[in-house]
Amino acid sequence: MKRFGKKLWLALALAAALAGTALLYFVPPGSVAFYPRCLFHQMTGLNCPGCGGLRAAHQLLHGHLREAFALNPLLFVVMPVFAWVGFSWLWLQWKGRELPHPFQRPVWIWTLAAAVIGFGIVRNLPIHPFAALAP
Repeated sequence: MKRFGKKLWLALALAAALAGTALLYFVPPGSVAFYPRCLFHQMTGLNCPGCGGLRAAHQLLHGHLREAFALNPLLFVVMPVFAWVGFSWLWLQWKGRELPHPFQRPVWIWTLAAAVIGFGIVRNLPIHPFAALAP
């Protein structure tokens, strides 16, 4: 019975992810108020590394790669990694096994943190390298 409950939670998590993706596909960010606002951007006027991520994901779902990349290039690096880890975790949980911890060595955590912070700094420079791609 315990295994059935775990599979039910996994199925519910997958259904919630699909529902969230469908919502993002049909309801563009900025058209309604229920999408979260970036507190960092509201307080400082600067873009955090995640700013534009929802709008970029919406554009990506519609096949607009250039517009999505212009809104948040980091999404193109992070999303495949998160998708792989998420689907691997779901698959292994479904099979009753555990996913190996991806950050067993601290160097990977520090590398990821440096990349995200570095991207946050570069995207707020006056000469933005991706400004020419903006729609």
